[in-house]
Amino acid sequence: MESYVRCTRCDRFICPDCMREAAVGHQCVECVQEGARSIRQPRTAFGGRITAKPLVTSALIGLNVLAYVAELVRPAVVDRFAMLGIGLAGPDGGHYVWQGYEFPGFRIEGVAGGEWYRLLTGAFLHLPPTEGTFGLLHIIMNMASLWSLGRVAEAQLGRARYLALYLLSALGGSVAVMLLAPGDGALGASGAIFGLGAAYWVLARRLGADMRGVNRFMAYLLLWLVISAAVTSWQGHLGGLVTGGAVALAYAYAPRGGRRTAVQAGACVAVLVLLVVLTVVKSQELTGGAI
Repeated sequence: MESYVRCTRCDRFICPDCMREAAVGHQCVECVQEGARSIRQPRTAFGGRITAKPLVTSALIGLNVLAYVAELVRPAVVDRFAMLGIGLAGPDGGHYVWQGYEFPGFRIEGVAGGEWYRLLTGAFLHLPPTEGTFGLLHIIMNMASLWSLGRVAEAQLGRARYLALYLLSALGGSVAVMLLAPGDGALGASGAIFGLGAAYWVLARRLGADMRGVNRFMAYLLLWLVISAAVTSWQGHLGGLVTGGAVALAYAYAPRGGRRTAVQAGACVAVLVLLVVLTVVKSQELTGGAI
């Protein structure tokens, strides 16, 4: 369609169907898109992009639920992917406690046996409905906590920083199990959730929020860590708490300006490297005497 209207930005003719109103005159679609790219995106107090919807939290909950369905359909998923520092897989398909050496026909399984994926996959599995102290409540309580804490952390940090915090907290919980109870199986998102809890406290303090309610929440979280130690993996809870708190400190107190993102990313990489090194050293310690 012929037009005699020019774009106020590039001075090209634009058709009536494509023109977009501007503060003065009209602009073409290309100039509107270029202008949107040149506008500085709003950021949260910690450098992340502002997000209106908790997409990462929803995705994480979805992954946990899908993993739980996989457990129900195929129970062997738990033995194959739960967090385990070291154990023995027998020729009969059974799983046995590591005694410090291998038996003929048996093989080492777990992280020390090269199954490093367990450090993360275990954080997406939960107790089957009829097992353990909590059964079905295990995933229900964890997902409810993830929804409550995750939405806050995702809004404050932005999606990328939030996802890094969650995964590093989950990894930190698994590494703590590896260091303190390598022969015990562990599963659940609790380590990551404890990391989110620690981050919630750190970020609230940095923002100057009213800490009375936040301190009460943290007291309940620590009390639960102690009370649940008899029936849950307190090592995973503690590892997630410490790791999440460390990452959140780096997010909260990184210097503002152009270097902030680099400092935050560097801190995450440093935490990841430390966790990997600790896992390697522990694996070598556990298998050093194997025959």
